[in-house]
Amino acid sequence: MAPGINSKMNEMQAALGLLQLKKHQFNIEQRQLIAHTYRKNLEDVNGIDLIKEPNEIKYNSISYFPIFVDAEKYGKTRDDLYNHLKENYIFGRRYFYPLISQFPTYRGLESAKPENLPVAEEMTKKVICLPVYPGLDNDLVKKITTIIRDFKN
Repeated sequence: MAPGINSKMNEMQAALGLLQLKKHQFNIEQRQLIAHTYRKNLEDVNGIDLIKEPNEIKYNSISYFPIFVDAEKYGKTRDDLYNHLKENYIFGRRYFYPLISQFPTYRGLESAKPENLPVAEEMTKKVICLPVYPGLDNDLVKKITTIIRDFKN
């Protein structure tokens, strides 16, 4: 254990953990329903790519719901869509943005040069994680997908 890190859980932390465990399965089910709605409503949008969920996964907590914006096919960039969502009070997250290799500490390293990281460079320009949390109303999920679908046109 690193110096200064307390590995013991206090009573308050334990009590909060036990309360969260009671809602754990419900929260996962809610996230899965949200992901299902996103998938159903976005799977046929040209230029919006989704991660294909393998059939063998039995347990997925859906911590994030990333979409990938192909600017050529969608007609708008990831940042165009990100800003349009923000204008509609939908706060996604540009994931892997900026890349760690772009931080001043690493920028000068040979391994951090963009030409050495072509996949990472490409993904950082395409990905947005859409909102996913247990209290997210299904009507709002549908609104988010409608905004994404309609913005293309």
